[in-house]
Amino acid sequence: MKKDQSKRAAAAAFMGTTIEFYDFYVYATAAALILGTVFFPETDPVTGTLASFATLAVGFVARPMAGIVFGHLGDRLGRKKMLLFTMVLMGLATTCIGLIPSYHSIGIWAPILLVLFRFLQGISVGGEWGGAVLMASEHAPKEKKTFFASFAQLGSPAGLILCLLVFRGVSTLDEQAFASWGWRVPFLLSFILMGVGFLIRFGIEESPEFKEAKENDQTLKHPVKELLSNYLPHVIFAGLTMTIGTAGFFFTNTFMITYVTQYLEISKATILDALFLVTIFQFLTMPVAAWIADKVGSQRFLTIAAILCILVPYPMFMLVETKNIILITCGISLAVVTLSALYAVAAGFMANIFPTQVRYSGISISYQFIAALAAGTTPFIGTMLASHYAGQWMPLAIFFSFLSLLSLIGVVGVKIITNKNKNAVNIDQVVVEKSV
Repeated sequence: MKKDQSKRAAAAAFMGTTIEFYDFYVYATAAALILGTVFFPETDPVTGTLASFATLAVGFVARPMAGIVFGHLGDRLGRKKMLLFTMVLMGLATTCIGLIPSYHSIGIWAPILLVLFRFLQGISVGGEWGGAVLMASEHAPKEKKTFFASFAQLGSPAGLILCLLVFRGVSTLDEQAFASWGWRVPFLLSFILMGVGFLIRFGIEESPEFKEAKENDQTLKHPVKELLSNYLPHVIFAGLTMTIGTAGFFFTNTFMITYVTQYLEISKATILDALFLVTIFQFLTMPVAAWIADKVGSQRFLTIAAILCILVPYPMFMLVETKNIILITCGISLAVVTLSALYAVAAGFMANIFPTQVRYSGISISYQFIAALAAGTTPFIGTMLASHYAGQWMPLAIFFSFLSLLSLIGVVGVKIITNKNKNAVNIDQVVVEKSV
């Protein structure tokens, strides 16, 4: 029965995060393609794109706040309840974005409503990710926790695949139809997906590790306070580990759309086709990366992956600059497969750093703060660099390498912390003793 729950929990984590990330990526893709025109029409194309990417960043601003709130509630009340709530919140927020009238219809209220619902999207993802990872990880067999946790991470490429398929369909419309109503279709589909995701998650049992802590009266009244008082270095370095895993996706999948369409004059349909193939490769390789990490050790695997991420943007841009669709696909795939290997393994790696009593808070705050600082600003910074250094890709590649270096610092930092704390394996007992 336990084995069955392990598989069901992993499947539910995958399906849930797929739907959540579909909603999040729908906004990111629309921001690159059309939102600047619909909601900021009085600006030039570059300024309009920057404005739409600024609203993209609003969602990331909300995520750390959500990480704190849902981390606290998840460690106090349970993982499952939080996941059901965030699923409904995301579905409603995304659907509402698809219903907002344009700037020409209601004026300044259009971008105001856009920012509001984008903020609610950010709250949802901020509370969602940690719970999904823990439901998969804490249900998993001890020797396969990294592999099972990676199923929650698979929701990112799966959600993007679904997003790109839908946008590929509506992008076949003529420009007027796409600008008028076509871009709204991907947002409105979220309402149906929300219902499916809710039903899937409702049938999964609560995390056995949380239930055990609850039954033994080992949950804490103030898990976030405990976390920040005793595990702040863990939070910082765990978050840094995730830097390129979060920011890299928005570099390759969001900013790159703008870069190749505005600076290389490649059609939207062509780059969306390329990104679709890239995401298929990403989806197929992530479980393999997690399986290998379980065999060789997450620490070693992540160190190698972070070093490779520092190197890959240079061949990626060389291939993208050829303007050949096959070479573009190969170049972006090289970067995405590498950074997604780190992303897949980092979830289980982060969960193992923290004890059960503060684990939801620990991984949520770590992940969501770095997502706000790095991922939320990456398309914006990339657009400014591309505009300032028009025709030069080297500054963009250096920016990618810098983000990867932060991940390497995170992995090394975690290693230093765990080496100093020889009792890290028994860290749960330490927290229990402190709380008594």
